Amino acid sequence: MDIRDLKPEEKVDGKFVVKFKKPVQPYAKGFRFELRVGGSDGEVMLKFWGSNNETEVQRLYDGIKKDDVIHVKGVASEYKGVIEISVNLFDGIRVCAPGEYDAKEFVEEADNIPGMFDELASYIDSVKNPGLRKVLSAFFSDPVFLEEFKYGTAAMYKHHARIGGLLEHTLAVTRMCAAVCERYVGLDRDLVLTGAVLHDVGKVREFEITTSIKTSAEGMLVGHVLIGLEMLYNRTKDLDISDELKLKVRHIILSHHGELEYGSPKTPGFPEALAVHYADSLDASLTQMLGHKENPGTEDDYVYTKDFGNVYLK
Repeated sequence: MDIRDLKPEEKVDGKFVVKFKKPVQPYAKGFRFELRVGGSDGEVMLKFWGSNNETEVQRLYDGIKKDDVIHVKGVASEYKGVIEISVNLFDGIRVCAPGEYDAKEFVEEADNIPGMFDELASYIDSVKNPGLRKVLSAFFSDPVFLEEFKYGTAAMYKHHARIGGLLEHTLAVTRMCAAVCERYVGLDRDLVLTGAVLHDVGKVREFEITTSIKTSAEGMLVGHVLIGLEMLYNRTKDLDISDELKLKVRHIILSHHGELEYGSPKTPGFPEALAVHYADSLDASLTQMLGHKENPGTEDDYVYTKDFGNVYLK
C-alpha cells in the first residue's frame, strides 16, 4: 500500500520491509517496540503496543529481523505532525515467506528505463574520438555490466534512490554536459561526455538492491569513486589508446565529487573534469531538494534538512 497517502485513522493492511528495529521497552499498559518499515514510495515508523506480558512481546520482536517482509494490520495515526502505524494485536504483524512477495514491490523503479538508455546510447554514439569510443565500448558492450548499470541505483536515500536511478542520474548529468559544451566551445566534448557517462560506474558495485537498497561491503569499505577507478583500469589496461587519454578519464572519475571533504581524492584539474563535477553536483542537489518539497513530511512552511538547512516549501 502507498505510505505517502496514509491518513490518520485509516486502516492499514499491507506488506512492508523492515528497515531497522528499536528494542522492547515498557509503557503505561505493558510493553512496546518500534520498527521502521518501508515500501516502494517511502518509509514510516510502526509502533507495536503490546500487553503486560513482556515474554510474549519479546518473542514477537525477536521473530522479526531486519530486511524481513512483514504483513501488517493496524491503523495510521499522527504523532507530532508525522504519520505512523499503530498495531495493537499480536496477529497484526506476521513475517512473510519469500514466496509471498516480489522483492521489487518494495523498491521504487524509475520510469521508462529502456527509453532513458536509448537516449544515453545516442550520446555515447556521438563520441567521435576513437580512443574514447574504445573506453565506452569496454563497458557498454558487456551485457552483464549493461544490466547492472541500467537497473542500478544512484544512492540509498538522497537522490535517485530507485531501480534505474543510476541510469536516470547519469543521463541527466550527460544532458547537462552536452549543453555546457555547446556554450563553452573550448571544451573537449568527447572527453566531457565520456566522463559524464562513466563518472558513477562504481555504483553498480557500491549498492545492492533486494527488498531495500543497501550499501555493499565493498561500497562501505572502498566507495564508488575508487571502485569506478578500478573498473576503468581493468577494462582499459589492454586497450590500444594513449596513456594520457586514460589518465584524463581516470581523473574525471577521481575528481567528480569536487572537494576533498566530500570524498573526492582529487579536485578537478582541467575544465572537462570541472564540467562533470558541477553537472553531477547540480543534478544530485536539485533532485534532493525537489524531493523535500514533494514529500516534506510536514505542513510547516519550512523543513530543516541536514544538507541544505531550512528548505522553503511554499
